[in-house]
Amino acid sequence: MIKRRQLLQFAGATTAMTLPGFSLSLSRRPDYDYVLTAETTPLNIVPGGATPGLAFNGQFPAPVIRAKQGKPLRIHFINKLSQETTIHWHGIRLDNAMDGVPYLTQAPIKPGETFDYEFTCPDAGTFWYHPHMHSIEQLGKGLVGALIVEEADPPAFDDEVIVGLKDWRLKKDGNFMPLSEPRHAARAGTLGNIATVSGTRLPTFSVPANANVRVRILNMDNSRQFAISLGENKATVLALDAMPLPPQPLSVQALGVGMRLDIGVRTPAEAGVEIPIYDVKGRFHQKICSLRTTSPIRRSSPPPLPALPSNPVSEPDLTAAETLRFVFEWAGAMTPVSKSGHVHHEFWTINRRAWAGMHTADLPEPLAELSLGKSYIFELFNATPHGHPIHLHGLIFKVIKSDRRDITPFFTDTILLEKNERAQIAFVADNPGKWMYHCHVIEHMKTGLMGYITIS
Repeated sequence: MIKRRQLLQFAGATTAMTLPGFSLSLSRRPDYDYVLTAETTPLNIVPGGATPGLAFNGQFPAPVIRAKQGKPLRIHFINKLSQETTIHWHGIRLDNAMDGVPYLTQAPIKPGETFDYEFTCPDAGTFWYHPHMHSIEQLGKGLVGALIVEEADPPAFDDEVIVGLKDWRLKKDGNFMPLSEPRHAARAGTLGNIATVSGTRLPTFSVPANANVRVRILNMDNSRQFAISLGENKATVLALDAMPLPPQPLSVQALGVGMRLDIGVRTPAEAGVEIPIYDVKGRFHQKICSLRTTSPIRRSSPPPLPALPSNPVSEPDLTAAETLRFVFEWAGAMTPVSKSGHVHHEFWTINRRAWAGMHTADLPEPLAELSLGKSYIFELFNATPHGHPIHLHGLIFKVIKSDRRDITPFFTDTILLEKNERAQIAFVADNPGKWMYHCHVIEHMKTGLMGYITIS
């Protein structure tokens, strides 16, 4: 269990904790590891005007929550919003009752109410947390945060940087523009106009020279897909969505909404060297942030970058696996105005079904019912002209095949399906419960591209 003193020692030793706008302010109580609040907070995103944001513990970036692999994590959550909410722990294979999906796994947490989340993280790596209710507004206004699960035997890096990617839709005075527009929700999603990295525009992260640095990059935006590159500088891919990979050179790595990328960088021996991190769009490299070397570590050269230890994920039995098929399509329909005057858009479907929301007495049928302990292959077809990061709660799956790219099978919790792509994923249904299964472009899931599976 991480103690307060250990947490402060870590904060003093890592540059990620000292970048502009970053804070590690987390209330603690003896009976919890963390006390986390969601509340209305003015944020300084653009000069000259405060943004009426929503924030965890009154700050953005949100506090980084740290856990130890295989050890219980206890979080006392307080809802100080004017809306109901929940917290979902993205990518964690936890008990279904702790997954934070309203009505499906828990009752919504009403304004002024509290909820205790307690779970054990079997996998180490880079994860994140966010509400799973009123998602367009609550995520769009700032309720996103990094969750780092440290390895039981941590690899020896000299430093660490957390790069949290999030855009904002703001007017010049800092107030919000509409967070969703139907014509964009029916396409790639409504994009922001102010890009921030860990709460700052174009930040520079100080790292020691002559060092091995672990860079954790999280796409916590509502809509934007990134393509991460260090240009001519060398970097090594260590993990995707918290699942370690055989170390390989980074060229350009697509990072859909909700996805995370861990890379290792061996910094040059000289101080004052800038290492840009880019978002690549075609031939254009747009710098989103930089690393800059400071005083070098005194040694001849850094040792080889450490590989990350594998996580304890079950290997699916492909010879005995049952195959299920899922088609993600564009519906392009708008439902009539309801008696209350509310318009509910349905632009997307899974197997010709659009997600229409759920309530305690109105739970839709699952997309599939799986048997506990059995292996499955999901055949996925993105029959749309837009990319979709398809995310499955509570499980880790293996990407095994695609008709659009060469695949070396790898484990993940999200697959970024390209337009018109067919792919296969496989997993062992070893975590019982009702698990959400959806596109993580927030407007897509809210306008139909969402469902759930059951494992029993």
